[in-house]
Amino acid sequence: MKKRNPIVKGTSVDEQTRCRHYHSPVDVVAIKFYCCDDYYACYYCHQEKVKHSPEKWPREEWSTPAILCGQCKTELSINIYMGVNQCPNCEHPFNTNCSYHYHLYFDINKRTGG
Repeated sequence: MKKRNPIVKGTSVDEQTRCRHYHSPVDVVAIKFYCCDDYYACYYCHQEKVKHSPEKWPREEWSTPAILCGQCKTELSINIYMGVNQCPNCEHPFNTNCSYHYHLYFDINKRTGG
């Protein structure tokens, strides 16, 4: 984990990375998009602001810092983020319903050997 203060793009993004699409007290996570290496408040913000299709983070790169806690500005790896319900640094709770959207950001397909 490392602390940074990157720019978070999106629509009506506040200081804690909430946007017009997701703005509850626990919506404090921004995600760096694999395709453009920029942080966006959410998938829909990315869709509204760029002209390219999003690419999902490949499983072999889930150790990359790509999640930003909007409360304390700590960057988390995808692996760490997927295993917690709050920021390991500041303990601010994350929206647990975000896990329903992992398939939009991360390549979660399980591959079998063959």
